[in-house]
Amino acid sequence: MSKLYIVPTPIGNLEDITLRALRILKEVGLILCEDTRTTSVLLKRYEISVPAIPYHQHNEHGVTPGLVQRLKSGEVMALVTDAGTPAISDPGFLLVRECIAEGVSVECLPGATAFVPALVNSGIPCNTFCFEGFLPHKKGRNTKLQELKEETRTMVFYESPFRLLKALEQFAEVFGADRKAAVCRELSKLHEETARGTLAELIEHFNKGTVKGEIVIVVAGKDA
Repeated sequence: MSKLYIVPTPIGNLEDITLRALRILKEVGLILCEDTRTTSVLLKRYEISVPAIPYHQHNEHGVTPGLVQRLKSGEVMALVTDAGTPAISDPGFLLVRECIAEGVSVECLPGATAFVPALVNSGIPCNTFCFEGFLPHKKGRNTKLQELKEETRTMVFYESPFRLLKALEQFAEVFGADRKAAVCRELSKLHEETARGTLAELIEHFNKGTVKGEIVIVVAGKDA
């Protein structure tokens, strides 16, 4: 029976993969990878020899129709990204949407996603929150921040280490320098760090040197 599995992969520590995810990756006929070189490290670690082909933001529009047709003909595939859950600020949505439209069964396995441990570990209320992912780099960025100015829920963002300081400065300008926030980087890795404080304190902290690693920023919502 044809099926597309959405398989989360570790965001850093290769031990953070479920037994079920490993079983599915061994059983499918083809693995779609954001970067085959990155995924090959995981596959080699767990002795998985299933064929893998690239599926990323630069080719997804071109290859999706053909993959859907292969799935409709009876193939079983798994979609993975370099880290975390596919379609969450990563390729995947387009393929899932087209599979559903064509009647192909889709199943997403539970697993690693960077914003969940960052949110919980921030110490900022997480009973309700909004996930914004990566903000636009230029066009539309300020407009989006202005839309979030009155947001009362905790906000979660992804950011590049190269733009972290600028992002914190923009947040301070829009939300206020005394707004509580947390910056999590290198989650599940050896040099994992969670810095907590006001936006002003975080700007001072990260202004001291070069920042490395994937970044999650958690910002408290506006007080009611």
